[in-house]
Amino acid sequence: MDRILKAARTSGSLNLSNRSLKDVPTEVYQCLETTGEGENWWEAVDLQKLILAHNDIEVLREDLKNLACLVVLNVSHNNLSQLPAAIGELTAMKSLDVSFNSISELPEQIGSAISLVKLDCSSNRLKELPESIGRCLDLSDLKASNNQISSLPEGMVNCSKLSKLDVEGNKLTALSENHIASWTMLTELNASKNMLSGLPQNIGSLSRLIRLDLHQNKISSVPPSIGGCSSLVEFYLGINSLSTLPAEIGDLSRLGTLDLRSNQLKEYPVGACKLKLSYLDLSNNSLTGLHPELGNMTTLRKLVLVGNPLRTLRSSLVNGPTAALLKYLRSRLSNSEETSASTPTKENVIASAARMSISSKELSLEGLNLSAVPSEVWESSEITKVNLSKNSIEELPAQLSTSVSLQTLILSRNKIKDWPGAILKSLSNLVCLKLDNNPLTQIPLDGFQAVSGLRILDLSGNAVSFREHPKFCHLPQLQELYLSRIQLSEVPEDILNLSNLIILDLNQNSLQSIPKSIKNMTSLKHLDISNNNISSLPPELVCLSRHLRFYDLTGTH
Repeated sequence: MDRILKAARTSGSLNLSNRSLKDVPTEVYQCLETTGEGENWWEAVDLQKLILAHNDIEVLREDLKNLACLVVLNVSHNNLSQLPAAIGELTAMKSLDVSFNSISELPEQIGSAISLVKLDCSSNRLKELPESIGRCLDLSDLKASNNQISSLPEGMVNCSKLSKLDVEGNKLTALSENHIASWTMLTELNASKNMLSGLPQNIGSLSRLIRLDLHQNKISSVPPSIGGCSSLVEFYLGINSLSTLPAEIGDLSRLGTLDLRSNQLKEYPVGACKLKLSYLDLSNNSLTGLHPELGNMTTLRKLVLVGNPLRTLRSSLVNGPTAALLKYLRSRLSNSEETSASTPTKENVIASAARMSISSKELSLEGLNLSAVPSEVWESSEITKVNLSKNSIEELPAQLSTSVSLQTLILSRNKIKDWPGAILKSLSNLVCLKLDNNPLTQIPLDGFQAVSGLRILDLSGNAVSFREHPKFCHLPQLQELYLSRIQLSEVPEDILNLSNLIILDLNQNSLQSIPKSIKNMTSLKHLDISNNNISSLPPELVCLSRHLRFYDLTGTH
């Protein structure tokens, strides 16, 4: 403990999670008062971050007030039944996580923690939130899901910076119009699994709302003002009591996902057929037919209709591929009604994929015959996975280097000739790169320095990219390496030193031998050296095979 506290006095951060603690050690509350041997008190840093999650702590003492410079406090997953009044004296605190405890009441003093930006009190036993929370004017992210809250305090009208609100799994019977009027910065609202019977008439004032989840309530109608939620991408209304939808729902031009399952809908309105949805769930309603105009929703990838008394459609259409059903519905339109775009335009597909990526953080633009990377790839700073495979892209634009959150980049089956090292160097979080089946002409000797954090690399099918072997030693974290069909005549020696490698695919090359040092690859679980010109295998491979779960030697001589 002394060593950990000494480090905390230097860094300002203390992590005591997962230590089976029943109490917070007294030394924590006195972090700056007990400098150890060899420490100078004037060099000590105030504790700013304290993580006590996943312990068995039952009490936080009033001595918490000693940690006046605390910015982050996480005491989630403990056995707390209450919080001390001293929580209000932490006026620098911006993030408080008390989720997964047994707290039945938050102290009124929490309103004095005026710097609070993020509060997570989900999965407790709260029946209400304190009125004083309205004094936390900077609050932007509030999670209070899975409690027993029946209403939200009126004082929360002052929390005008609120951008994310999660109150799933409570006992709310209504959302206040006053709250909605003041929460114009909301981008995500989750009030699912409550007892809501309706929505505020002014719900449309939430023009920044991107995700609205109201599934599993008792909602019987949606107000026409919903059309004002112009940024809405995901709308979940499943498991409610809706019998009709307002025509204005067709004004939600950015909507990509619409969940209407398990309601009492008798029709899907014609006006909503102009939406460019990717996913529409109408299952378990009272639909007896579908308007043929629905066939023009060519961006739909999935339409779910099971559990409806559809009398005008064959079950093979209802249960079959979405594309086939849409085609059938279009065939029922007169020539004047049928849209000229019987298949979605490239621009519509890209726009639809971009909408879906807002929540999934994944953007798939596979097989669109793109000759250049569209701007949607780098315009979102939060996308973690991009799939641009099966296109005709020849080079990566400089703007892609701004996609610093990117973890997976799939560029398989394109026309990339030059190693994009300058771009890749900026993608510091990249762990998976697939450049297989491109006409790469060369990878520089130090090319892999740009992607030193990679765990997965696929360069298969680049027949002339290895005239000089790039240095694999720059990829110390690599776990999967795919080098099939690249005309390798020998195994690069430094591949055999990749101690974390689990999968090595060298099939369909021109290998004549396998180095004896392959025995050192003790982490290897999958080895494919099939279809090469290997005349004999080293005995060392027999030793290695004991660790392997899969190995393919077919096609060797």
